[in-house]
Amino acid sequence: MGYSRAVFGIYWVSAILYVTASRFLARGYLLRLSGVGGVVPVAIYGAGQAGTQLASALRAGNEYLPVAFIDDKKELQRATIAGIKVFPADDLPNLIARFGFKEILLAMPSLSKVQQKHILDLLEPLKVKIKVTPPIKSLINGELRVQDIREVEIEDLLGRDPVEPNPELISACIVNKSVLVTGAGGSIGSELCRQIIKQRPSRLILLEMSEFGLYAIEQELSELQRSLGLSIELLPFLGSVLETEKCTRIMRTFSVETVYHAAAYKHVPLVEHNPIEGIRNNVFGTLSVAKAAIAAGVKSFVLISTDKAVRPTNVMGSTKRFAELILQAFSRVQAKGAAKTRFCMVRFGNVLGSSGSVVPLFRKQIMAGGPITLTHPEITRYFMTIPEAAQLVLQAGAMGQGGDVFVLDMGDPVKIIDLAKRMVHLSGLEVLSDLTPEGTIEINHVGLRPGEKLYEELLIGENVEGTEHPLILRAQEVEIPWLVLEGLLIKLEDACGRFAYEEVRALLVQTVAEYTPQCGIEDFIWRAKKQSIDAADGMLH
Repeated sequence: MGYSRAVFGIYWVSAILYVTASRFLARGYLLRLSGVGGVVPVAIYGAGQAGTQLASALRAGNEYLPVAFIDDKKELQRATIAGIKVFPADDLPNLIARFGFKEILLAMPSLSKVQQKHILDLLEPLKVKIKVTPPIKSLINGELRVQDIREVEIEDLLGRDPVEPNPELISACIVNKSVLVTGAGGSIGSELCRQIIKQRPSRLILLEMSEFGLYAIEQELSELQRSLGLSIELLPFLGSVLETEKCTRIMRTFSVETVYHAAAYKHVPLVEHNPIEGIRNNVFGTLSVAKAAIAAGVKSFVLISTDKAVRPTNVMGSTKRFAELILQAFSRVQAKGAAKTRFCMVRFGNVLGSSGSVVPLFRKQIMAGGPITLTHPEITRYFMTIPEAAQLVLQAGAMGQGGDVFVLDMGDPVKIIDLAKRMVHLSGLEVLSDLTPEGTIEINHVGLRPGEKLYEELLIGENVEGTEHPLILRAQEVEIPWLVLEGLLIKLEDACGRFAYEEVRALLVQTVAEYTPQCGIEDFIWRAKKQSIDAADGMLH
């Protein structure tokens, strides 16, 4: 049987097209694999449902190309899932050399923070960029999308799993009650508002002296109400906590039952350079709001304090300890009289994501190619997420009996230089040092700032006891009787009014027995005048 010559022609044309197309596709794949054209080859850690969802989503886009799965389950290793081979974690160094991928995407949203930290610890030495996915409860419809991928945050590195809140404690001072938050636009104040509104108070009053801060939190809470189907009365007030009469009128008019006092100046160097304003806001602001609460018959008053109040070396820390002493003294006076405002304070360390946090600063410096600026190689800090801290504050406030100093369990302190190095490594880069001269990110030590401590503490003494919450402790600490404290406050107010900086410092040292100033007076005006006087004296001699 003969064949038409046309058949041979069609065959040769088809063969040429097939070879050309296959070579073109192979070249395109290799170009994508090498990252040419902006496509980044990646490995996906986790070959389960979330990992396969992510692989499909990545293939549909043009930003990432999944080239390998990594999984710890032996039954999955060496298998092929969704056209991608699964490898054990031990193969990663060889896989990086073979495929040249620059990033590993951790797609295991059901992991606990402890488990996630363990994997991050294993991946850190590889010097490739690591990105993670949020917890399963944060995913829309339980499905993982490309936009869910995020940078590694410090909370991932801490490995702290949140403790489920006690529903009775967290709602005790809020449900169907009129609640006031001072400093409502700040880092802690705004998070308190977010969590309070979910507990359905009858009314939420916001007091904030920053117009923009107040506007922003009011808008956010209004949107949150709409999304949750709530209709809670929201009252934003512009004003200062120093306005005692205004605070009293607000509390009386709206029958406030619970006050969360978060308004404070908290940046150590700024308060060190502006000590009079720091004292006015942190000491006399607390005194003002506390007096208003007593006058208005508020039932519960919770002060947001800080670990910097423990054996302070700076003005900010000493003012926060002074504020604690005021509330402790008021509690003893309350116990003897008819008024029954329960005062307590909650002390904790650094919160992640707050204004002034080192984490966003480090990330910005890493993205800019360095250097990372660090005050001291030995400096350590306690860290906690803002939502966790706010949640514990609400629960601690419900346990207050009067004058209680509650301390939050912050876990282990973190060495800041180790944190900086980990952030560099998990960004796929290396620190420049004598041991790693090939590194590109330099770490510069610029020296401790005025009043800054190498390490923070949460307890002044050893007299501490547990509470019904595993992460909240109750400390028993030295108090000052109100009659004594009142006299010191009168003197302090007078000294502040005269800008008598030496007297102000002496009164802080006298009142806060543990206060040991680490530096001289840093107020800009005082230093300028002193320099002028010293210069004049020098000319005379």
